[in-house]
Amino acid sequence: MNYILFDGPSRNDLLPFTFTRPVADIRVGVLSIRKKWEKHLETTTSTSTEDYLSGKWPMRLEEHNIFINSSFLPTPILVEQIKNLKSGEAILSGEDTVAYFQDGATEPQLSELKKIEVKDEVLKIAHTWEIFSKNADAIQLDFDLLTKGRESYEIHESNYVKAPENIFIEEGAVVENCSLNASAGPIYIGKDVLIMEGSLIRGPLAVGENSVIKMGAKIYGATTVGPYCKVGGEINNSVLFENTSKGHDGYLGNSVLGEWCNIGADSNNSNLKNNYAEVRIWNYNTERFAKTGLQFCGLLMGDHSKCGINTMFNTGTVVGVSANIFGSGFPRNFIPSFSWGGSAGTSTYKIEKVFETAEMVMQRRNTELTVEDRKILHHVFDLTSKWRRG
Repeated sequence: MNYILFDGPSRNDLLPFTFTRPVADIRVGVLSIRKKWEKHLETTTSTSTEDYLSGKWPMRLEEHNIFINSSFLPTPILVEQIKNLKSGEAILSGEDTVAYFQDGATEPQLSELKKIEVKDEVLKIAHTWEIFSKNADAIQLDFDLLTKGRESYEIHESNYVKAPENIFIEEGAVVENCSLNASAGPIYIGKDVLIMEGSLIRGPLAVGENSVIKMGAKIYGATTVGPYCKVGGEINNSVLFENTSKGHDGYLGNSVLGEWCNIGADSNNSNLKNNYAEVRIWNYNTERFAKTGLQFCGLLMGDHSKCGINTMFNTGTVVGVSANIFGSGFPRNFIPSFSWGGSAGTSTYKIEKVFETAEMVMQRRNTELTVEDRKILHHVFDLTSKWRRG
């Protein structure tokens, strides 16, 4: 069977992260949503997404196809239901389409399909803040998937350990003279991870391959540090996608950072309003600040954005793609993509300079800024111009 992951109606509510990727490539838990589905289905997938992203993530149609809504995370029961879908059928969760069968290139009329209600409790990522607020459940699902029938590498005797049965260490990881407390949730440590001495770790926590947690870090769940990240200081209930650095002291809480972000030394975000009120954040779809239903919500930062040392972010700040933030005081709690500046005002971060910086940053990790990457950033630059000043 040919499986295609489609963005679904939640795509715009997941901006700025879906400016530069399909919904399927958002990371929550240990793995990206795509990798979760591919491991469960035991096959590769392709993508139905925005036209400007389809050069990097093309769709592959075959004689028989099953389309899966990328906002939904797989569970064993849901996967079995999807595998058993037949022509003319669709799986629904309430009014949401979870998956449907399509013959050839002709898209079916969903109203004409036989509706099957999902048989399991489903986990859906429909808003940016749900990437961190539902991360504990996502980590547990991935932990069960990745560790089933396998044995962890030995935990070094120099560590203080609580609930070792909930800790899994992959090959090549170095974890010594640290505190590992998995009593509140699992701890998954990927291949070739380095957790330096003195780090205080409390699950649920996922650390992706080749990442570094620096000396004396304080990290507590539910937090995901994606592959090739470098982190330090204090981190609480946050998700870092991949190739992102928060390498120094400072607080990051109830937050999401995309790829290729960098947080300057001693930078902090607020995750609770002084009056303890519900946090509102910028919504690209409505172009207004929207209720989150949360009392705790911190920083949501798109790919390639960075901030200087001692930057202070207000509660519920949304930063777009390729913004460069610096200076004293609190910047606005909505910083448009390709902004340059801070609380004193911003100008446009010129696209040529964006490419120069991205190339240098990515070369340090032996990664290339491809032609498709440039096209995507250029499209996002044009798409987001209406929100910039100067």
